[in-house]
Formats: sequence, C-alpha cells, structure tokens
Amino acid sequence: MFKLRATRRKPAATASPASPNDSTTSRLNAKTWAYIGALAAVLCWAGALALLFLGNLASEASPLAPQRVLFYLLIVGAGLLTFLPLEIRMQLRGITLEGTAGFFLLLYTLAFVPPPTQWLLHLPDTPVYALFLLAFFWSVSALVLPFVYVLGRLVFTQRMRQNDVPRARRQAHLLGLLFTCIVILSTLNALSIVSMLILVFMVMLAELLFLARLDLRPTQT
Repeated sequence: MFKLRATRRKPAATASPASPNDSTTSRLNAKTWAYIGALAAVLCWAGALALLFLGNLASEASPLAPQRVLFYLLIVGAGLLTFLPLEIRMQLRGITLEGTAGFFLLLYTLAFVPPPTQWLLHLPDTPVYALFLLAFFWSVSALVLPFVYVLGRLVFTQRMRQNDVPRARRQAHLLGLLFTCIVILSTLNALSIVSMLILVFMVMLAELLFLARLDLRPTQT
C-alpha cells in the first residue's frame, strides 16, 4: 500500500502595512526632486536669456554652431522642466508642447530673425511679424493656462466647471489673443486706453457667450 503523506500548506505571506515613515520619506523625495527640477528650470532659463542678450548669437553663421546648439538645448530643457510637471500634476494635456514650441519659436525669432524695418502690412516684413505674433500667442497662452485653471477652481462652484480643462484652455487662448492684439495695435501705432478697453470687452463678451452656450446645452439622460 502506498502511504499518503499529508502535506502542510504554508500560510500565505501577508503584506505588511505601510509605515508612516515610508510615506513621509516618499513625500520628502518627491519634494526634493520637485525643488531640483525647479532649480534646473531656472538655470536653463537664465542660461538661455544670457546667451540671447550677451552671447551675440547672430554672429554665428552655422545653424549647428556650438553656441547655437547650446541655446537650443537650454530653451528645450527649460520648456520641458517648466511645463511637463504642470501637465502631469494638473492634467493640462498639451501645455508642454505648446509652451516649449512657443518659447522656442519666440526666442529663436528674437535671436536669429532680422527685426522688421517697416510696419506690419509691409509685405517683406509681414512674415516676420506673423512668426513673432504666432510665437507670442503660443507662449502667453501656455504661460497663463495654469493660473486660469487654478483661478477657475476657486471661482466656479460646480465641480464640472472646476475641473473643466477645455474651459481653462479656451480662456487662456482668449487671453493670449488679447495680448497679441495689443501687440498688433502697438505696431500700428493705434494702441490707446479706449482700444484696450474695447479689446477687453470683446474678450469678456466672447467668454460669456461660450459659457452661456454651454449652460443652454441640453443634458443627456
């Protein structure tokens, strides 16, 4: 006869509860890396601006000159270190691409594109103005988006409006358009207090119409 051996089952290993020290350590590590990223972003911005104003970048003939390449890398690094944490923390999808591309195009235009000598509608200088205004619009829109999003969470009482990222992006683009129009009026020598008030009124009216249209949209059951 065969003897059956009784097998004892080993008790399943139970996961030990996380201690408060572990959570405190993880929070400290996250804050440390956040401070390091912020410091690196400041250094990248400072280096890019120093090269822009003190580096005489326009004298470099080759687009791949070492000083130019360093300038490119500093701008891209500054944009990523600035906007990527905001995109991850606030879930503002697309702000990294818009902010990095906008500031890269803006600083590149200021550094390497010859400044226009005529007014906005003078055809040879119109592409230069258009390039600068597009870069300025992207940069301002990405820069004000986190502030608009946080302000919306404080102002709106409905939870749907508080977490409405498209609403915050639309308002940021309206503000970017407002500042871009102010720059356009200044280049046309048509900027005044009255024109600025008209622009602000038009932007506020457009946003109120957008909000009213969303309020009147029928809810799906």
